[in-house]
Amino acid sequence: MANNNNIGKIKRSTDDLINSAIAQQNDWMENRRTFARRFLKTLNIFARPNPDKNADANAGDVKRDNRRSNGVRAYWFPILCAVVVVLIAVWVAFFHRPSQTVVIVPPVAEPTTRIVAEPVVQVSEPTFDIVRIEPSGNVVIAGRWIANDSVSIVVNGEIVATERTNERGEFVYSPARAFDAGNYNISLIGVRGNVKSMDNVFVYISPRGYKNSVSLLMTEDGSTLFQAPTMLVDGDLAVTKIDYLDTGRLVVTGDALPRLRVSLSLNDEYLGWTRVSDHKHFGLGADVDNKLTPGAEYKLTVRLHDGDGRTIAEVTHKFEMPNMTGDDDTFYTVRRGDCLWIIARNFLRRGVLFSIIADRNNIENPNLIFPDQNLQIPTNATVDN
Repeated sequence: MANNNNIGKIKRSTDDLINSAIAQQNDWMENRRTFARRFLKTLNIFARPNPDKNADANAGDVKRDNRRSNGVRAYWFPILCAVVVVLIAVWVAFFHRPSQTVVIVPPVAEPTTRIVAEPVVQVSEPTFDIVRIEPSGNVVIAGRWIANDSVSIVVNGEIVATERTNERGEFVYSPARAFDAGNYNISLIGVRGNVKSMDNVFVYISPRGYKNSVSLLMTEDGSTLFQAPTMLVDGDLAVTKIDYLDTGRLVVTGDALPRLRVSLSLNDEYLGWTRVSDHKHFGLGADVDNKLTPGAEYKLTVRLHDGDGRTIAEVTHKFEMPNMTGDDDTFYTVRRGDCLWIIARNFLRRGVLFSIIADRNNIENPNLIFPDQNLQIPTNATVDN
């Protein structure tokens, strides 16, 4: 019995829920009908009242025509609104011309000057821009090669580094360790195509410091000074021997900074020039127009020049010409870097006469002579040849 009562209670409560939902739906529908009636009544406010509408509902054809015309008059306001909208659209589309509007443009800044980068110059071979010796003794090498490519730096025949060029084809190399005192020949190799530089740079790092060092660009047309010595000391230019031969030839030997030029003058009369070897030795032979007179005083001037021809050192010897000994031969001590060709050119005027010196000194291989070797020079060979 308890279970039946519960079931009955559950059934009655479910019916209540359903009845409540139906009542809410009916209320909602009634509200919609009420809203619709109010809306239609609002639209008919401007319509003319037609009291005979219900009375004449069953009339003949005349009454039906009256109802049509009354229906049109009843909806005159919406029709009027539609006509007005169409007229406005036609006017806008065909007759309206928009008035010109003034647009205020904000001030524009003055145009800035645009710097146009110079075109990148592609070179056919690696070239040097500068080779500089720093106060620390280090060497800075800068040059050009193909843009965004690699170039190798060669020092005394060995590749010491490979650098990458920038978008303009420029590169800079500076080793981490300072160079020791001595001579260095520097060249470049372009990695693409293994292209070698036509020009080389000779660097002399003095044991006395960078102020006494030299950097020279060596080309087919001569040399250009990259860095000249700013300070010279005793021994940077020295005359070690002066020979005056019976043939009227004057030969001067000495020491100076390597690869620079040395000129010779006698009583301010220019006689010639030569280049100092990598081992700091030079030898210069020149003919004197008028034979030197024994007992007369003469001034011999030897000048050291930089790559631009400026005199950076000068040595002057004043001497009294001694009596000639009458010997046909003179002697020369071989120095490092010498060769018989240069010795023959200085003493005998012509380098091809080196074989005469070799025969006189029993030298089997003319290409092989040694430092401190004492050579006998037959000075009369120039007369016989």
